[in-house]
Amino acid sequence: MSGSLIASSRAIFHWYPAPAARPLMGPAWWRWISSQDSLTARLIQAAGDAPFRVKLIDQGIARPHRDEAQALGIGLQRLAWYREVALCIGERPWVAARSVAPLSGLRGQRLDRLGERSLGSWLFRQPDLERGPIEVTRHDPAFYPANICWGRRSVLKHRRLRILVQEFFLDAMADELQLASR
Repeated sequence: MSGSLIASSRAIFHWYPAPAARPLMGPAWWRWISSQDSLTARLIQAAGDAPFRVKLIDQGIARPHRDEAQALGIGLQRLAWYREVALCIGERPWVAARSVAPLSGLRGQRLDRLGERSLGSWLFRQPDLERGPIEVTRHDPAFYPANICWGRRSVLKHRRLRILVQEFFLDAMADELQLASR
């Protein structure tokens, strides 16, 4: 895959296997993109003494976007739970995230009650959690108008729950951590 392919995909939402995009990013970005652990925990560690906070943007029930339905293996007409948040260090958003889950796997999970708590802090306490392959994009998220450096997503599975977690790393994070744009 060429650099121009990813750069030109900003106008059309495309996701690529993370290893295919690896040559286009520096080692520091690769560590953030390819990590299998909790992004929440990694952000808290990177923030040092600055407070971490989740800002709830929106949450509800709706039809998933076409690429989300495809990633989850559900029909376009199926309803799904979604949650959109900004992960902030201090008052500055570092990551915009959108999670989508088919309603059929949500019974008893009470994810709609997370409020301004991190989904990752709940997910990564589940002993049977499995993460699917990570995909990446350079496309800016429609739900959060900001420039991103990279976006990643993967499907996480816990018992009957399948949840697509999409995380978009914002320019503010790159600036604060002095991560090169590549």
